[in-house]
Amino acid sequence: MKTLFKDCSLSAVVAGCIATLISYAGPLVIIFHAAEAAGLSHGQLSSWVWAVSMGSAVLGGLLSLRYRVPVVIAWSIPGSALLVTALPHIGLEQAIGAYLVANTVLLLIGISGAFDRLIARLPGSIAAGMQAGILFSFGIEVFRALPVQPVLLLAMFVSYVMMRRVQPRYAVAAVLTVGALVTVASGEFRGSELVLALATPQWTTPQFSLAATFSLALPLVLVALTGQFMPGMAVLRNAGYRTEASPLISASALGGLLLAPFGCHGLNLAAVTASLCTDREAHEDPRRRYVAAVAGSALYLLLGIAGATLMSLFAAFPAALIAVLAGLALYGAISEALARSLAEPGERDAGLFTFLVSASGVTFLGLSAAFWGLLFGLFAHALVSLRRPRLRAATSEQES
Repeated sequence: MKTLFKDCSLSAVVAGCIATLISYAGPLVIIFHAAEAAGLSHGQLSSWVWAVSMGSAVLGGLLSLRYRVPVVIAWSIPGSALLVTALPHIGLEQAIGAYLVANTVLLLIGISGAFDRLIARLPGSIAAGMQAGILFSFGIEVFRALPVQPVLLLAMFVSYVMMRRVQPRYAVAAVLTVGALVTVASGEFRGSELVLALATPQWTTPQFSLAATFSLALPLVLVALTGQFMPGMAVLRNAGYRTEASPLISASALGGLLLAPFGCHGLNLAAVTASLCTDREAHEDPRRRYVAAVAGSALYLLLGIAGATLMSLFAAFPAALIAVLAGLALYGAISEALARSLAEPGERDAGLFTFLVSASGVTFLGLSAAFWGLLFGLFAHALVSLRRPRLRAATSEQES
């Protein structure tokens, strides 16, 4: 604990808290859509929010302290999207049975270490291109807010650019402060929306069926590995952290197993919000950036307990503020990832194609853009690698 306080810094705490706020700002809305489509009660929805929040808080905090690495855990975003259409057809009881099956499979994958072997073979340009592509949509959202909130956008943008020149570590904190002040000054802060209420966990007995296993459990495993753990590990690798994936996958799966009866549909490595905690703006010293993940986990804990209060907080601020804050906070990570993806001349094509496909947001055969970006990047890398020996051989023959 003494080491934690010694390593603590304002920039890391702010980065972690913003990462958590961004996690709730968009992905939680997908959970609400899924719950509404399935006709879940308020108690069941409250338990769901509580479960994913508690899991993210406890796992993220413990893993970050254990490895001294900014390990950001969050609920499965693509998994939430799957539930919008799947949950109304199979019901909550069978869905929870599918959650248990999916987490059991992920636990076996984590224990086997197969994922680590795959990550070790991934070229750095492809990992960086995937990260840049995933974050790209958040970057452009900043300027899409211009017609809606021009004053707010310009104020936050100017404060970010100016602080990047004088105190880069506190640029994000300055953006958040300026955004909040502009919102209050313009009268757009809706204080009447704020309420105080606690979330309540609610047990649901699982039911198992082959239909739920094939239609939900296996897709949940696939999107967790390709859409969350793969880019999540890429973020850690790009930041220079060599923590193995195996214990992170195993711990996430175990947490998902314990919390599934309360509505948790899956816990995994975050990618977008993790970029905030692994970036230089969290702290210049990579060994002290784990504090950002710990701070974010603490906020997960508080907001998860106060479920209704959480949603009222987001309702009180304009949506544009969260969008601009997320985009500006991620600019440093986008810049570094893009630079790494194109740094090696021999891997430039692979990095570029990975970035373009990942940034496209395309979904095909139920698989995310991050997966297809990885696939196209690896394919381009393989083709270029096949050509090189022939080119060298031809060059050698000409010289002789």
